[in-house]
Amino acid sequence: MTYFRYPCPLCMASRRVHSQDRIKPAPQWWKAPCSHIECSLHQLAPYIGKIKSRIAGDLVERYTKSGDLVVDPFAGAGTIPLEATLRGRRAFAADISPYSRILSLAKLSPPPTLNEALKRTESALLEAESLPTPDLRTIPSWVRQFFHPDTLRETLRFAAVARQPGNEFLMACLLGILHHQRPGFLSYPSSHLVPYLRDKKYPSTQFPEMYTYRELRPRLFAKIHRTYRRFERPSSRGVTFRQSAIEHLKMPKRFNALITSPPYMNALDYGRDNRLRLWFINPDLAELKDADIAKRRKTFIDGITRLADKLEKGLTSRGYGVFVVGEEVHRSFYAHPSEVVISIITQRAPSLILRNIIADDIPDVRRTRRECRGIKTEQFLIFQHS
Repeated sequence: MTYFRYPCPLCMASRRVHSQDRIKPAPQWWKAPCSHIECSLHQLAPYIGKIKSRIAGDLVERYTKSGDLVVDPFAGAGTIPLEATLRGRRAFAADISPYSRILSLAKLSPPPTLNEALKRTESALLEAESLPTPDLRTIPSWVRQFFHPDTLRETLRFAAVARQPGNEFLMACLLGILHHQRPGFLSYPSSHLVPYLRDKKYPSTQFPEMYTYRELRPRLFAKIHRTYRRFERPSSRGVTFRQSAIEHLKMPKRFNALITSPPYMNALDYGRDNRLRLWFINPDLAELKDADIAKRRKTFIDGITRLADKLEKGLTSRGYGVFVVGEEVHRSFYAHPSEVVISIITQRAPSLILRNIIADDIPDVRRTRRECRGIKTEQFLIFQHS
């Protein structure tokens, strides 16, 4: 299998270290926590490896202006599109993941008020209670192991209602409380991001209260209230989301900026990491396993190549293309995907000029998978149409 090995235009001779005068450190205030001040729609449900809202908002402010159309074809948790709409920009977002579709639509088109959200939730709960009691013998054993049987029955009925078109906000709230060890969540003691039981740390013999029935209704309403704690209503004008792989994505003919964080090409497997939430979104999905690392690398390279072609055609004059790329610490070729991105953009989108690179450390809290421990920095590649 052959991969790109083009020389990086910012590398000194044949070395893989970028010229230090072209790499700028990230602003110190990027490193400050923002979960206590950000729009609480960002906290609807967890998404591994997502960009901080503080950083996404600053990128939108730096490289776009009010009314601009901002494109994010790897939307993930919908952080960049939401920050764009909160700042008066239009947004076109896309992602191949059905979990991304749910989260993005929920954040971009939430009920306008807390009262409206509570009314919709109550109506959905009543509809769910009228459905037949599900037969748990038809549920995969790996799903059953996370829940008390009565909790699972309630959750399955509500999920059936939340899957209906237009109920993405309700589904996102359900996914946000699906698993954790805290009392306000639905599962037995479990990790919050990547689902695995924590029964060794919390054995049922020592923590019996963590294995009892957890009622859906009060936990769901508590989640709704938390979501509207710092609610900012995003603009619904000029907002589009498409669930699509990049090679099939029909992007706008013209757009003012692209700001995106492509999937880490060799560190994260989004299907496996979100497998329990994906199952509740669509039980017909096959059980998900880690994709082969070599396949993920090829998918990353192919995706950036397709995106470069679309960027060359659609980005307006003087518009910016911003790529947020995770970097590893060891000195192999695949440890530096930013060089792959630079090489592909340089060849496939020659009208774009690399203006600078911003380097930012990634805190340990975001390296939640074993394969991510080597990922120490993100590089923000700032291109501009000539």
